[in-house]
Amino acid sequence: MPRATLPHVPSQVSAEGKTRHEVARLLLEQGPMTAVVVADQLGISPTAIRRHLDALLADGEAETRDAPRRGPRGRGRPAKLFLLTEAGRARFGHAYDDLAVSAIRFLAEHAGEDAVRAFAERRIEKLVGPHRPAITASSDPVIRAEALATALTREGYAASTRQVGLPVSDKSGTGPGQHAGAQLCQHHCPVAHVAAEFPQLCEAETEAFARLLGTHVQRLATIARGDSACTTHVPVPTGRPAHPEPGSTEPSRAAQTPPSGRTARIPNGGKPA
Repeated sequence: MPRATLPHVPSQVSAEGKTRHEVARLLLEQGPMTAVVVADQLGISPTAIRRHLDALLADGEAETRDAPRRGPRGRGRPAKLFLLTEAGRARFGHAYDDLAVSAIRFLAEHAGEDAVRAFAERRIEKLVGPHRPAITASSDPVIRAEALATALTREGYAASTRQVGLPVSDKSGTGPGQHAGAQLCQHHCPVAHVAAEFPQLCEAETEAFARLLGTHVQRLATIARGDSACTTHVPVPTGRPAHPEPGSTEPSRAAQTPPSGRTARIPNGGKPA
């Protein structure tokens, strides 16, 4: 049976890596196989094939099971069949993003934009809701942002915070330090592909952050729009208290001045996402 053309493998991948990819591809296309059959199909020595199969097993990308016996039971152990695990299949990609986009398109067409918005709000609430007590334990929005970053990291967003801003005088007379605060950076977004078509996901996320942090926030950049990270500015003006959620009793530290010598670095030219 002719095999499908293998996908392009980057030139920087070693010959060893390319062969291992071929072995995995064969298991994907033709199902459980013995090492002898894999070697025969690829025209490579059984010894070399077993080395690649052992590597796939060690990486959790393949597993084995006993081959069914045919005919009278003979001596020795039954032959082993090799097959890919879910992790092994992942190296060839999934269509989860495309499925999610299609599902939300269907929702928008048949239930309207309000339904998409409601879906986005429910999604982010289920994501951050379990972490609400830890996030709102402090009334300081900067401390809350740090707790939110920890929560988002646990949910797969690789988040961090950094203090930004230098107390400055405003000609309008509103007082010093109005740019002081923190930036919440999400270095990974599991739904970036979907959010690129449905910005309601980002909008609902930003609004949820504002409620959790007890202050208005500004989204400066998003991965969905091509930036390297999703960046949210959390302003804490000097002399102006934060707005803690009801029930929080800890005194606000919003009036504290950020360390001097740090200046705001605004990704994406300061354009709101």
